[in-house]
Amino acid sequence: MKTSYSLFGTLMLSLAVSLQAAAEPNTLTAAERSSGWTLLFDGRSLAGWRGYRSATPGANWKVIDGALVATLPKSGDLLTTETFGDFELSIEWRIAEAGNSGILYRVGTDEPRSHETGPEYQLLDNQKARGREFPTRRAGALYDLIAPATDTAKPAEEWNETRIVIRGWRIEHWLNGAKLVACDLAGAEGKALIAASKFGQMAKFAALSRGHIALQDYGNEVSFRAIKIRELP
Repeated sequence: MKTSYSLFGTLMLSLAVSLQAAAEPNTLTAAERSSGWTLLFDGRSLAGWRGYRSATPGANWKVIDGALVATLPKSGDLLTTETFGDFELSIEWRIAEAGNSGILYRVGTDEPRSHETGPEYQLLDNQKARGREFPTRRAGALYDLIAPATDTAKPAEEWNETRIVIRGWRIEHWLNGAKLVACDLAGAEGKALIAASKFGQMAKFAALSRGHIALQDYGNEVSFRAIKIRELP
């Protein structure tokens, strides 16, 4: 009986730890810290974030219930104050019904808009949003360049987990545990895709070795949490 109670206690402790982790997404485990992960959002403030071409975030970016939320009306993209080169990014997001947003990376601030430098990981309500009929504009896509291999997006108002890995210009997009995009934008195929798109007219698109991470404000409510990054050698 002693063993049974001990096993029961261990299981309950494990469950409690799991529930605590689920309830506190804006934290790092000891293993994550030792692996080089850092938090980009503390769950309480906009520390570490700025606007596009502005030192301060737009007025309608709010912290609500431990999430970073683009509220209405639109007030511009939100950027990390730091810049990054090669990295792995993990982030959870939840989109409003019929909503559209994106995560852009290696963004510079010298052009009129963030997408003129940074490629975009598309965020979308795949069931109701405008543009869902275009494969390269569905959730997880490399926006307007490469369609996701499959649809693993959850319905609007549910949390999704995204992972973006970038080394040089070799890119991976993951959504809810599935790899959706893998490409090299600096290779022949990647350059051809860019040249055939609207980005071909943007001289600095996918050209920066370092840049900001941008959370797009497309005029729809979208929430972010558990924003973690580790730089890659």
